Amino acid sequence: MEIDFGNIKVIGFDADDTLWVNETYFRETEERFAELLEGYETKNKIDQELFKVEMQNLETYGYGIKGFVLSMIESALDLSNNKVSQQTISEILDLGKKMISHPVELLNGVEEVLENLKDKYRLIVLTKGDLLDQERKLEKSGISKYFHHVEVLSDKKEENYQNLLDHLEIKVEEFLMIGNSLKSDVLPILNIGANAIHIPFHTTWAHELIEDGQEVNGHLKLGNLKEVLKYLDN
Repeated sequence: MEIDFGNIKVIGFDADDTLWVNETYFRETEERFAELLEGYETKNKIDQELFKVEMQNLETYGYGIKGFVLSMIESALDLSNNKVSQQTISEILDLGKKMISHPVELLNGVEEVLENLKDKYRLIVLTKGDLLDQERKLEKSGISKYFHHVEVLSDKKEENYQNLLDHLEIKVEEFLMIGNSLKSDVLPILNIGANAIHIPFHTTWAHELIEDGQEVNGHLKLGNLKEVLKYLDN
């Protein structure tokens, strides 16, 4: 399928696992959390319980590390029948602090791509997560200079995108979203009539997976971010 990006004037980039590594650190923390709770349940049960609590808490806490830490503490209390030690709770809090203070690891080719596109397109960041944490990561990354606008959304559904594009006075046919999640970065974008490029990351949070058998058409799928230059650097 041939996709023409000739009308594109504004490019939106997802941040986590599109510009920099993110999910890898969540998975590593989940492994450590399971080790802390191994005296109460099996690893599989601990993983399931944590994910269930995260889903229940999304509406209250939103996305990001802080909500994740609160969900770990709640899961630890539930799994231990409120018997988990203060020391374990303290270690869970430390896990969260380590995630927040972790150096930002840009993905391969990010700066090269942004440098090549910055004078040809209006570049913006559209991401979910905790506002303070995402602002901190963007500042640490050293790439904030490339973006005209940064928006941390409470969610990435059709109405979130449409409201933002309307606010920024961006025509849907002139907008292209680049991200690693079919569920958050591609499907809602296609549904409002905009364009999308999917660049999968090797690790995907279960919440970001689409339903089995669900087909997603009308977008470009690439192996890495540098490949976008073949379609946009002209």
